[in-house]
Amino acid sequence: MSEPTGPAPAECRADCTVRYWAAARAAAGCAEEQYPCPPYLGDLLAAIRARHDSPQLAAVLAVCSYLIDGAPVGSRDPAWLALPPGAVVEALPPFAGG
Repeated sequence: MSEPTGPAPAECRADCTVRYWAAARAAAGCAEEQYPCPPYLGDLLAAIRARHDSPQLAAVLAVCSYLIDGAPVGSRDPAWLALPPGAVVEALPPFAGG
């Protein structure tokens, strides 16, 4: 039997780890969380906003920079930025003096 090819079905995707830094950590009330890994970063951000239902966290997430598995997202649109299964996503709010 041959190995399957193509992306894993949604139900087989490993959880994503979301790490919050500085103001994002304060607004989320934790340093790290696990989420079922959706196909796109925009979907993950929507899941975070839905879980927390916090205007403060939503405002912080809107100004964050993001890393996916250590690589900066930059100005790419999160709605179409694919997440690999098991991705580690880091939310980095603007830092004073940095």
